[in-house]
Amino acid sequence: MPDLSAFSLTGKIAVITGASRGIGAAIATGLHDAGAMVFGLSRSGGAPQGVTAMACDLSDDKAIEDVFGMIAAQGGRIDALVNAAGISLPPQSVGSELARFRATVATDLTGVYATILAAHPLLKAAGSAAIVNVTSINSIRGFPGNPGYVAAKAGLAGLTRALAADYAPDGIRVNALAPGYVATEMTAKSFADPAMHEDRRRHTMLGRWGQPADMVGAAIFLASEASAYVTGQEIFVDGGWIAKGLAISSDSKS
Repeated sequence: MPDLSAFSLTGKIAVITGASRGIGAAIATGLHDAGAMVFGLSRSGGAPQGVTAMACDLSDDKAIEDVFGMIAAQGGRIDALVNAAGISLPPQSVGSELARFRATVATDLTGVYATILAAHPLLKAAGSAAIVNVTSINSIRGFPGNPGYVAAKAGLAGLTRALAADYAPDGIRVNALAPGYVATEMTAKSFADPAMHEDRRRHTMLGRWGQPADMVGAAIFLASEASAYVTGQEIFVDGGWIAKGLAISSDSKS
């Protein structure tokens, strides 16, 4: 039998942002089920059962500092930080297009870096810790209609590599988990539209949309000692979207 103990998070302390719903909630539950004590941060203050819920707006530097001060008082260290919080704003939702861009980057990139900076002393105190940044297939592909989101995710992939270099001496590994199209509240419009749903399904090799639960295995791997020699990487959990070449119909022979 293979030794699977390296995948265990028993006795570990994990912090998940965006823990109230979607991918963040699924990962929070998964890390809890793998044995970790999990603090779930979200703007609404909600989190799955078994996860300690904490309200935090990632566009508010003071709120981030305060919440990590509370975590420090309770645990003294962080073994794994998963940055799953993110927003995708529709056009005309916050006034000008530039305002939309700035608001998206403030949460999806700058807010993640602010979170990492606040968590860094606690991650360093663990001696061996992991940061997992949730990016997207948008990090390396051009998608229309939402340049702020695409830019933020590409920037987060770059930040992942930069911090992997900066934090290696502290025993902190930094990697990214890049989902494809996953059925969440953020993608509800395209999931519900038959044509859009089918277009996205056909872009994958596995022939289906992802579910939040599909992200959990990779998250546990990256958060645990099973990935002790992995840093600076972006792992795509996308059903084969990025790797897919020619789209071949089911009745095609060549």
